[in-house]
Amino acid sequence: MLRKATIALILFGLAGCASDDAVKLNEPAEIQKNPLAHQYLGNYFSHVLNRVSTIKSDKPRDYTTFAPQAEMVVTRSPSMARKYGPLYKQLEKWISAGGDPSKLSSYGIEAAQMGGGDNRGNVMFTGYYSPVIELRHTPNAEFRYPVYAMPKCNGRCPSRAEIYNGALKGKGLELGYSKSMLDIFMMEVQGSGFVHYEDNDQLEYFGYNGKNGHRYVSIGRVLIDRGEVPKEKMSLKAIQEWVSTHSESQVRELLEQNPSFVFFKPHKSLDVKGSAGIPLLANAAVAADRKYIPMGSALLAEVPELDAQGHWTGKHVLRLLLALDTGGAVKKNHLDLYHGMGKQAGTDAGHYKHFGRVWRLGLEGTATQDPWLKP
Repeated sequence: MLRKATIALILFGLAGCASDDAVKLNEPAEIQKNPLAHQYLGNYFSHVLNRVSTIKSDKPRDYTTFAPQAEMVVTRSPSMARKYGPLYKQLEKWISAGGDPSKLSSYGIEAAQMGGGDNRGNVMFTGYYSPVIELRHTPNAEFRYPVYAMPKCNGRCPSRAEIYNGALKGKGLELGYSKSMLDIFMMEVQGSGFVHYEDNDQLEYFGYNGKNGHRYVSIGRVLIDRGEVPKEKMSLKAIQEWVSTHSESQVRELLEQNPSFVFFKPHKSLDVKGSAGIPLLANAAVAADRKYIPMGSALLAEVPELDAQGHWTGKHVLRLLLALDTGGAVKKNHLDLYHGMGKQAGTDAGHYKHFGRVWRLGLEGTATQDPWLKP
């Protein structure tokens, strides 16, 4: 998908924004004390990837998304199939026998635990998704904000403000017209998305086609710095509410504070593909730092569960995930979980800034062995 970064880190410009008053008074003490789901305070890890002989986890297991996502990799990429196919097959055997993490070694599967940003094993999970926005092929009084294909800039692409002021008008680059500047902006943040043409009921997937080269500025940070939204209240919903109560000129002025601009390209397929070129399935694929987690890597993870309000429920679920994407803000002990398509996926992804434990897996005697070694 070639996203530039996650919602939490790019849109809001915050490493974390959970506040004390976001924790309900009737929640268990564990959650009140630990709203971001730090769950591991034991061993000290000296590396991003640390060799472990046994994995002990008492979390409920849900491996249902692994097989269909692994099949996508094997059928779409011969090179990745050669490297990871044997590991995936062994993991499926292990799952069919109950998927007890303490028995992975019986199947020749090795593990390396990620050290986490705190060197205690707490790995940050953020989320991303595929937005769906409404477009028309031709503009009218309501649908008047264009989505653009990549221009030939001759060394300098116009800034967002210049584009809003008509710098690309009449060049035949318009892919459609939206009734919301913010909707287009959100698709830019994600780097891709689905569009529904309401004039002929057509659904298309718009992939990333480049950007104008100007620096990114967080509009969430701008609103915080201006005193428009308190830091502890900052969220995608807060930005949407601010936009709904301000004029078009005020919204445009806010968005123009970010001079960066993303361009798109329509795709015939409706597959949402990561940077590995494999279609992504919700809750099965993550973006990772390929310096430590190569594309195709299998990860066993205790993934934090959130409620509808974005609060940690006090629970983690043990899942098998595949690293199939990358992101500019996804470095070292940070994974970005793909949440799927549409409004609810966006809401879920927008809340996701929580921690869990993660192990990179490998298979003895294959190209994936010794997963604790840096690729």
